[in-house]
Amino acid sequence: MGKPTGFLEYQRLSEAYEPVAERVKKYKEFVLRLTDEQAAVQGARCMDCGIPFCNTGCPVNNIIPDWNDLVYRNQWRQAIEVLHSTNNFPEFTGRICPAPCEAACTLNINADPVGIKSIEHAIIDKAWEEGWVQPRPPKSKTGRKIAVVGSGPAGLAAAQQLARAGHDVTVFEKSDRIGGLLRYGIPDFKMEKSLIDRRIEQMQAEGVTFRTGIVVGSADLPAGIASDAKEVVSAEALKNEFDAVILAAGSEVPRDLPVPGRELDGVHFALEFLIPQNKAVAGGAPNPISAEGKNVVVIGGGDTGSDCVGTSNRHGAASVTQFELMPMPPEQENKALTWPYWPIKFRTSSSHEEGCERDFAVATKAFYGTNGKVEGLKAVRLEWKDGRMAEVPGSEFDVRADLVLFAMGFTNPVGSLLEAFGVDRDGRGNAKATTDGEGCYATTSPKVFAAGDVRRGQSLVVWAIREGRQCAREVDQFLMGQSVLPR
Repeated sequence: MGKPTGFLEYQRLSEAYEPVAERVKKYKEFVLRLTDEQAAVQGARCMDCGIPFCNTGCPVNNIIPDWNDLVYRNQWRQAIEVLHSTNNFPEFTGRICPAPCEAACTLNINADPVGIKSIEHAIIDKAWEEGWVQPRPPKSKTGRKIAVVGSGPAGLAAAQQLARAGHDVTVFEKSDRIGGLLRYGIPDFKMEKSLIDRRIEQMQAEGVTFRTGIVVGSADLPAGIASDAKEVVSAEALKNEFDAVILAAGSEVPRDLPVPGRELDGVHFALEFLIPQNKAVAGGAPNPISAEGKNVVVIGGGDTGSDCVGTSNRHGAASVTQFELMPMPPEQENKALTWPYWPIKFRTSSSHEEGCERDFAVATKAFYGTNGKVEGLKAVRLEWKDGRMAEVPGSEFDVRADLVLFAMGFTNPVGSLLEAFGVDRDGRGNAKATTDGEGCYATTSPKVFAAGDVRRGQSLVVWAIREGRQCAREVDQFLMGQSVLPR
C-alpha cells in the first residue's frame, strides 16, 4: 500500500501545534491538521508489509493500509468509506486515541511509524467539509425497541449501528447533554464539542431518540459522580418497555485516596474540576473550582491527569505539579522486546509542554491546612522491587498545594445500576458478560447486554467504540435471529 519506496524516501511528519503562549489563552483545539498534500505523502510511507499488524493493533480493526493508499492516490471519498466501515466516529479517535496502531506498525520496528492517526484525522475532517458524511437511515423498520443506558462512545456506537439495522433506539443519559465523558470529561482544547453535536444530528436523522437528564436505576450515586438527572427510570420499566437493553454507562466510580486531611476544602476528584469547566466553556456557569493563582497538585499520571494539567494552566495556576505512583518509564522502549504491543515509555503530552513539574514513584501520605482549607501535602518517595513498592526511609517531603486533584483512574461502574438490572459482577465489580462464543455481551439478566467500560473496566474510547459495535450485532442477532451488522 502507498508508494512501494515511500518509507525510504519520506520522513514522518507529525501534526503541528499552535504555540503554547497562544493556545493556553483559550479552550479551542490547537492541533493543526495535515494538508491534503502532506497527508498523501504520509500515506505513501505505508509499506505494503504483507501482514499489516496495524489492523490488529487497532481495537476497531481499521483497514489502515487501504485508506493510507487511497489518500496517497487522492481518492478521499473512497478513503472515508473504508474508514467508516470499521469506525463510527473517526473524528473522536483521530483526536484523542493514543494510536496503538502506530505502535504495531511494521515500520516502527526500526524507524518512525506511519502517522496513522494524523491521516485518519485528515480523512474525517475533509469528509465533513465536503459533505460526504450524511445520515444513513434504514430502508425498513423492524418494530423492535432497544434502550441504551449511557451516551458515551460505546452507547453511541451501539445506538447508531442498531438504528441503521432498522430498530427503534432510545438513548438515556443522566447529564443534561449527550456524549458522556466525551462531552464533559475531555476538555475542549483536546476535542471541541461541536464534533459530538453534528454526530447527534446525524443519528437523530437516522432514527435515534435521545433522552437527557434521566438516571436509570437509582438517583443515589457514589461520591464524585456528577448527575443532572431530574427523573429516575427504573430498570423494570425499561425491561418492560423495550425488547433489549444495553448498559453502556461507563466505569464511573473514581479511585479515592483516604489519607488524613482528605476532607479539606480544595481536595477534589478530577471530574469535579473538569466537568464544570466543560460546562462553563459551553456557556454555563463559571467553574466553582478555580486554579487561578494556585499551586496545583495533580495525583495520577494518565490522560485525566494531563487534562487537569492543561485546564489548570488555562486557569492561570501559579504552579502545577503532577505525581505518579509508578517509577519513571524509560525514555525509549526496547522495540525488539515490545513490538507490536503497546510499549511502556516516557510520554510527554501537549499539556505537559504547557508547564508542569512531574515527579515519579511518589506516594501521598496526608494533606494539611488551616481553617478547613488545604495548604499542602506530605509525600514519600517509593522504591519498586519485583513489582512491589516500599517507602524509602528518610525520603519524606512536603509540597505546597492550594488545589489537589485526584486523577488516579476509575474502579468500576455504579453498583446500584447493575443491581437494579440483576446483573452479576466480575471480580472487579464490572458487569459480567463474555465476548467469546454464544451470547456475547449478554449479561446474566435476560435481554440485558453490557458494552464498553461498564463491562471491561476503564479503557480507551476506541475500545468503547469496538464493544458498542460488536454488542449491537449481538443484540440484532438476539432480536432477529440473524444480523447483517459487521462484528
